[in-house]
Amino acid sequence: MSDLNKLGLAEARDALRAGDVTSVELTEACLKAIDEADALNAFVHKTPEIAMERAKAADERIKGGDAPSMCGLPIGIKDLFCTKGVPSQAASGILEGFKPEYESTVSQQLADAGAVMLGKLNMDEFAMGSSNETSVYGNAVSPWRRGNDDAQLTPGGSSGGSAAAVAADLCLAATGTDTGGSIRQPAAFVGITGIKPTYGRCSRWGIVAFASSLDQAGPMTKNVRDAAIMLETMCGHDAKDSTSADLAVPNFEAMLTGDIKGKKIGIPKEYRMDGMPTEIEKLWADGAAMLKDAGAEIVDISLPHTKYALPAYYVIAPAEASSNLARYDGVRYGHRAQMAQGDGITEMYEKTRAEGFGHEVQRRVMVGTYVLSAGFYDAYYNRARKVRTLIKKDFEDVFAAGVDAILTPATPSAAFGLGEMTEADPVQMYLNDVFTVTVNLAGLPGVSVPAGLDTQGLPLGLQLIGRPWEEGDLLNTAYALENATGFVAKPGKWW
Repeated sequence: MSDLNKLGLAEARDALRAGDVTSVELTEACLKAIDEADALNAFVHKTPEIAMERAKAADERIKGGDAPSMCGLPIGIKDLFCTKGVPSQAASGILEGFKPEYESTVSQQLADAGAVMLGKLNMDEFAMGSSNETSVYGNAVSPWRRGNDDAQLTPGGSSGGSAAAVAADLCLAATGTDTGGSIRQPAAFVGITGIKPTYGRCSRWGIVAFASSLDQAGPMTKNVRDAAIMLETMCGHDAKDSTSADLAVPNFEAMLTGDIKGKKIGIPKEYRMDGMPTEIEKLWADGAAMLKDAGAEIVDISLPHTKYALPAYYVIAPAEASSNLARYDGVRYGHRAQMAQGDGITEMYEKTRAEGFGHEVQRRVMVGTYVLSAGFYDAYYNRARKVRTLIKKDFEDVFAAGVDAILTPATPSAAFGLGEMTEADPVQMYLNDVFTVTVNLAGLPGVSVPAGLDTQGLPLGLQLIGRPWEEGDLLNTAYALENATGFVAKPGKWW
């Protein structure tokens, strides 16, 4: 078999079981593709020795006949996940040189299942960004191009390296994290599938924290079946994470029947934004029509507090970030600034944090500290929490009325060029999250499925939002949508 790195998880798993290919061969194909793709800047810490060691062990395990689904499959790990003995920097200068002595729960579960780690993937610094332009490693670059234009495009953020690596077939799948859309937006930008599970479905232990009440890990894969396979391995209760749900994890793949007859799909009127590109409008209408053709009932719904979601998110997320990032002080681990004669501990903190954090992280820490300060706590943070409760109730009311899933666009546009959304107006960048942040605020599962190309040949995605803990049902609806759209486009190789 040639082009082994182009396989999806399900195809590769079946080929491994049939003895048509070995994990070592799959891994070698991916490592070769990674070495040829430095122009994408997707992999920032390569781990070929670990990969080959795990691949050999996986081949032995498969021969023994008791291997789980992920056994022998080469994947990439976002740099936000702590991986034992391997740099885990969260794409920040302040964690330079940090090699954890422990493994995050999610990456440990994948390793225990026999998955092969190829290396660590680029991302926005501390997962703060929508374009992968805030990374200490430099920008990750999308494998897609606009028509004949060779301008570099964003793979989205913050899981930009994961998105670029999966879309360019450098790995069979990758882990991502989603705090306000960081799995779903990049997945939409590069034409892959990404699911953010219900808050508490995947352990957050060992994942560098951004906003603890919003962060959730999930898989980024080449299709919906692969997402179901990888998600099952990533989920599960973890006593080390107090927010982890003690619920049985179903066999998500077995739930992919494609049958959605009688399902109620809601179309929220509040997601019809002023100035939304006609291509996105059409994609959304076409998606609804496809689900209707598959037997679903399409109903109009209202989520009245949607318009407050973005402002509430950009109060809550920076507030939690400022609290979480207080631990990076130059004392315990990571970077410490050089001291001048006479400098005290205050100067050490100030210099270390000024040198170690990039501009976007500094901006969010300052916003977060401000909204948590004594004079403004009630005016901003408490009010935002109340709004969050109202947003959550909007969804609860819709689901209580019998709606099974909600269909929306995943992003307000196709991928934009790197450098096009300059630092001059960070709010323009924040608007990228307009369709995704509600899902994090309400703790719901959401999946982005590639659904078409725009006039410039760039991927566009649709988002499905599901009931809490019903990822299997949500993935099945996504599977029906995937079958209906028939999206198979891949980027032309230029790197």
